[in-house]
Amino acid sequence: MKRRGTIERIYKMKNYFLLFFGAGFLALNIQCKEEKKEAETTEKKLVEKATIVEEKPTEILIEQPEDVKTPEGMVWIPGGTFQQGAPVQDKFAMDHEKPAHQVTVGGFFMDITEVTNAQFSKFVKETGYVTVAERKIDWEDMKAQLPAGTEKPHDSILQPGALIFKKTKSSVPNLYDFSQWWEWKIGANWQHPNGPTSFIEGKENDPVVQVAYEDALAYCEWAGRRLPTEAEWERAARGNKDKTIYFWGDEVSDLSKRANTWEGEFPVNNTKQDGFEERAPVKSYPPNDFGLYDMAGNVWEYTSDWYNSNYYGELLATAKTTVNPEGATSTYNPSNAYAIEKIIKGGSFLCNASYCASYRISSRMGTSLDSAAEHVGFRTVASASMIKENKKK
Repeated sequence: MKRRGTIERIYKMKNYFLLFFGAGFLALNIQCKEEKKEAETTEKKLVEKATIVEEKPTEILIEQPEDVKTPEGMVWIPGGTFQQGAPVQDKFAMDHEKPAHQVTVGGFFMDITEVTNAQFSKFVKETGYVTVAERKIDWEDMKAQLPAGTEKPHDSILQPGALIFKKTKSSVPNLYDFSQWWEWKIGANWQHPNGPTSFIEGKENDPVVQVAYEDALAYCEWAGRRLPTEAEWERAARGNKDKTIYFWGDEVSDLSKRANTWEGEFPVNNTKQDGFEERAPVKSYPPNDFGLYDMAGNVWEYTSDWYNSNYYGELLATAKTTVNPEGATSTYNPSNAYAIEKIIKGGSFLCNASYCASYRISSRMGTSLDSAAEHVGFRTVASASMIKENKKK
């Protein structure tokens, strides 16, 4: 399901593709009942697909089983109970990060780093997989998702691509209009993350980006892994810290030493106090308590949970402590009631205190399943039972 909205706005922007590949950034409105019915049908299909590919955690393990060896590049995250959501002292906390609630998750293995260009390259080489951003655009499919009478754009525009970030030349008074710094770029994909003239050669240790949710699932299936639930991700990011804002504590003054974020005036100038303007190679900053790198900043990371802004409140109302939550059963975004989105966590190199501060542990955002952007990647997890099963094959 592509992102849809008021077509007149898109014509004025002279950009069809911000309509379709908004990556969760544009709060676009749609009105007709037929579109809502189509969205519900598509969501059902996507839920079924995700359920088939992803094995949900069922065990309540605390310690790593003695008969299960830690896979290369992963670390054991011990099971435990923690407070998920924004702590009371977090002044940047958003409503959808509240209320904080107790959660218990079983132990699992998690990638030490985000999946890198080198790792994704190996997957593509062995499987021949073609990502969403590289696939030919089908106008008939696209037309079915637009208001009746929408004219077909020129073939030169209907080309594969993805969203790239573009700095503005001057200050931006309205930071809610994300279209001011996002540009649809033909030829942008995981091998050309910033557009057709950019390359990943020499950046093998950078996190792979320009991958849609479907692409992350395909990688997981190949690797014998799955995506983490939001609760698992937050448990892993928190480490041994109890109710802190960041994975290192509550001191924001340590940010430039701990994470790759935007420093300076966004989106005009990045002072690069942390050493990088765009993506940084994995392991460029100290790990958290569990030995995990980049659990704040660098690139957003997919989780398996549907985005639903009401979910935390519903959890708190049903139980004192929720065990191995798998997320909401349906997706809901009050800014776009028809959006079909998954939760991403961790923030990115574009996060700045002026509008999101999403390098906080509790930060969460919804992103559409078929979008690809240069600041979204992923890491994988595996339960002990998955590792055992993979050894038998």
